[in-house]
Amino acid sequence: MLNSLSLTRLATIAVAPIALAACAGGPSTQLPAATFSTGGVEAPTEDYILGPLDQITVHVWRNPELSAEDIQVRPDGRITIPLVQDMVAVGKTPTQLQDDIKESLSEYIEQPIVSVIVNEFNGALPQQIRITGAGAEPAALAYRANMTVLDAMIAVGGLGEFAAGNRATLTRYETELGENKTYRLRLKDLLNKGDATANVALKPGDTISIPESRF
Repeated sequence: MLNSLSLTRLATIAVAPIALAACAGGPSTQLPAATFSTGGVEAPTEDYILGPLDQITVHVWRNPELSAEDIQVRPDGRITIPLVQDMVAVGKTPTQLQDDIKESLSEYIEQPIVSVIVNEFNGALPQQIRITGAGAEPAALAYRANMTVLDAMIAVGGLGEFAAGNRATLTRYETELGENKTYRLRLKDLLNKGDATANVALKPGDTISIPESRF
């Protein structure tokens, strides 16, 4: 007859392989396949957030002397245009920036009409897509509307020679949960087999981590 100690040992032996399998498998949750393609109609995305080194044009209607073309957001995150000195641009959408410029110019002209156009995008750090590990060229990419894992992998030259593509993961900050969550990726199936179900949509700030194969 089994005593309580024996039962405890049997339970431990039974549970141990399950726990080890879970640890070995890593994240089991996979994101749904991307529902849009480059051939279809692109959907709008979240408002673009200006970042350092972005290049913009500020147009003030009927006041060309106050307008400025090809202004680069400085590394400190600010811009300077006629009558507006050292205005913070980083962290704002183009609409927010033009509203702030309008308010500042209102001290000098009546009801200014301002528009801000982004000419070159670099992306604020929280919006960049990061690819780390065994990719061909690990990098940080500026997020753009309807960007997918396939787009990101093409931009960095695919997988490295020793990459374990089907053990890659995507880490995303889930606003509703208030925490980071990690999802499984199948990059080998996507890139080598053309499996469209392995292509998932990206969000600003996602990080793709690619481990090396185990020998």
